[in-house]
Amino acid sequence: MTSNLKSIYQDKVVSSLKEKFNYQNVHQIPKLTKITINRGLGEASQNAKLLENSVKELSIVTGQKPVITRAKKAIAGFKLREDLPVGMKVTLRREKMYSFLERFINLALPRIRDFRGISPKKFDGRGNYNLGLKEQLMFPEISYNDVDKLLGMDICISTTAKSDEECLALLELLGMPFSKK
Repeated sequence: MTSNLKSIYQDKVVSSLKEKFNYQNVHQIPKLTKITINRGLGEASQNAKLLENSVKELSIVTGQKPVITRAKKAIAGFKLREDLPVGMKVTLRREKMYSFLERFINLALPRIRDFRGISPKKFDGRGNYNLGLKEQLMFPEISYNDVDKLLGMDICISTTAKSDEECLALLELLGMPFSKK
């Protein structure tokens, strides 16, 4: 079963991008490759219950269990020992990627207070888009009563686009609400 966003990509976006950028080959047309979601734990690394709740929240939002990242070195100034959990990450591909992006665009982003669109300046120069969120309550899957601590997350949308202009066109056609510069 293909997601609605994937069928939009195949039906409308491919033809629009091919026409706009005059691609000669179908393989030149930019497409989404993966979405990576990272979350730093901060003081949750000391608290096992916060770590467990954070893993549960991220797996509810993404539909996939996150990998816990651990400290490589001990840093006394941060009260950090080697092999202590410092964050978590999830890499979404194929169907889960499209369904997450569709829920993110249509359900989560409009729930942000005073939302006027996301910044079109967060491209990395290689056709990828990075976005930081301050809290997890914007996702409808997460209940306000179940949240112990507000934690943000970083979302990286990786594409095969060669430039930021191509990536911007791809994401706009997929429905990403960019603010006016």
